[in-house]
Amino acid sequence: MLWIKALHIVFVASWFAGLFYLPRIFVNLAMESDPAATQRLLLMARKLYRFMTILAVPALAFGLILWLYYGIGRHGGWLHAKLLIVVLLIGYHHACGSLLRKFENGRNARSHRWYRYFNEIPVLGLLGAVILAVVKPF
Repeated sequence: MLWIKALHIVFVASWFAGLFYLPRIFVNLAMESDPAATQRLLLMARKLYRFMTILAVPALAFGLILWLYYGIGRHGGWLHAKLLIVVLLIGYHHACGSLLRKFENGRNARSHRWYRYFNEIPVLGLLGAVILAVVKPF
């Protein structure tokens, strides 16, 4: 079980690296006016989104194994709250994909300031998930 838990943590940390950085690329895209720089940032964003999607799959799979096979979280309600955060983070991940497509199609309607706030959402998600998993407050 410890190997599964370790792999879960590694893949979650890797997925979050993408969740933290992709919106930062969006901030730069929203501020960019040079077409060559915009294309370079879009290429980076596409590659990062694809890679972080690949990383999310084993993160979620190892979490499910810990829950369903090893029974972690069967006692207490902390896991239900953590699963809600995970579902919201998956939605955030998909929202990033939607925003990326808008940038690719030249239809971004948001300011760089909006993306700076949007960039803080995964920080709150990580904070909540870690506190729930470690402290198990209920």
